[in-house]
Amino acid sequence: MYKQYTLLLCMILALALQAQKYPGLAPTPPMGWNSWNYFNCNINEDKVKRMADAMAANGMKDAGYQYIVIDDCWQISRDKDGYVIADEAKFPSGIKALADYIHSKGLKFGIYSCGGRLTCQHRPGGAGYEAKDAQRYAEWGVDYLKYDWCNSEGMTSQVQYSTMRDALHRAGRPIVFSLCEWGSTKPWLWADTVGHLWRTTGDIQDRFAKGHGVLKIFDEQAPIRQYNKPNSWNDPDMLEVGNIGLTYTESKSHFTLWCMMAAPLMAGNNLHAMNEKILKVLTNKNAIAVDQDKLGIQCFLWTKANGIEAWIKPMADGGYAVCFLNRSGTAAALDFNWQQVANDPDFKKTYQIDGSYSIFDVWGDKDLGITAQNIKGSIKGQDVLFVILKKK
Repeated sequence: MYKQYTLLLCMILALALQAQKYPGLAPTPPMGWNSWNYFNCNINEDKVKRMADAMAANGMKDAGYQYIVIDDCWQISRDKDGYVIADEAKFPSGIKALADYIHSKGLKFGIYSCGGRLTCQHRPGGAGYEAKDAQRYAEWGVDYLKYDWCNSEGMTSQVQYSTMRDALHRAGRPIVFSLCEWGSTKPWLWADTVGHLWRTTGDIQDRFAKGHGVLKIFDEQAPIRQYNKPNSWNDPDMLEVGNIGLTYTESKSHFTLWCMMAAPLMAGNNLHAMNEKILKVLTNKNAIAVDQDKLGIQCFLWTKANGIEAWIKPMADGGYAVCFLNRSGTAAALDFNWQQVANDPDFKKTYQIDGSYSIFDVWGDKDLGITAQNIKGSIKGQDVLFVILKKK
């Protein structure tokens, strides 16, 4: 009897040690807004409320955006018991009241911390305080946690992130866990049971073809596309759509590429002051449907000719999304024959497009015929032709 009891106890302890992330919280890539790309550290509760008001009223909520996430600089210290304290000058009503306000808009609330000793802006980090922080987040009504990786010298990312995962689980509130260690330890290889999404790259810049901007980050995703799947997402960083470093055309192309990658769509612009053209980009229902497709397959390069790349993404309904990308600064002619095989090198699959698919132009919002004929036209520099193919 004693041996049976001991064996049962060991089994229970073993199961307890095998803590997992909360399941089912991100069956499609998360959609929302994050404060960092536009406001950086200059954030306060009034600005966050204005962003929530805008998202709830301007069509973004109806388009699928859910999360309002405060990034770094909301926290200022810890109390005598080790619990994190919000900056009262910036958030005088407190984080719980702000979360309640966002929830009252039918939205979800996200917050930021860091697995290191200090955050990237040298505010209190989470190392050693995971249980207290997770408890406080649950009490405040947090729905999403972005967890950075600054000031973590001597630490192991998998250990630190797993510790916070377990603390979140014990706190008892389902919280989407967003790992942000910039791809430094290849989280796509180990984070499947730890977080719901993981950053794969350094911080994005609001540039298209220069620096660590849109194209550079897009190219960095191709070698790891096979790790993208429901509830486990490669995260190529937040959107720069609508920010000053991108033209309208570049913003549209940027959004297209993120949708083709089935990437999280976390807007990073001023939602309260954006123009109608940018709003239409962020809320295009057909583009978002490509991103949110339940298969969660990231696009792959189909062909490249005459300066135009054709990227293809299989869809759950048996159709495809295709992006014709012109990386150059000048217009290029398109004359594409649909009747060719698309070989997926990572999933070892072959796709054959015959002449029986209809072609829908996402940004032009119009039909372009069927795949029985070549598709022809001209694509401006740094622009895309973004189409959806459906079996007739």
